[in-house]
Amino acid sequence: MDRNRLFWASRRGMLELDLVLLPFLENVYDTLDGADQQRYIKLLDEQDQDLFAWFLRREDPADPDLLRIVQIIRDNTGLQE
Repeated sequence: MDRNRLFWASRRGMLELDLVLLPFLENVYDTLDGADQQRYIKLLDEQDQDLFAWFLRREDPADPDLLRIVQIIRDNTGLQE
């Protein structure tokens, strides 16, 4: 996915998610290996309410690939416990 499409896919229309995903995309995404970048792209297909619950640690994704990228986002965007 090219950078512009990735940026627009990361804009969710929910301020709380935008405040997590956009800084992550700008500051961390380029440092990820290819597999983790693909996990991020896969994550963008998920529902906003699921993303919100995962980032706030209310739940964890059942899919181990999604759990890995959610944990990376939590660790790099001030969402630590």
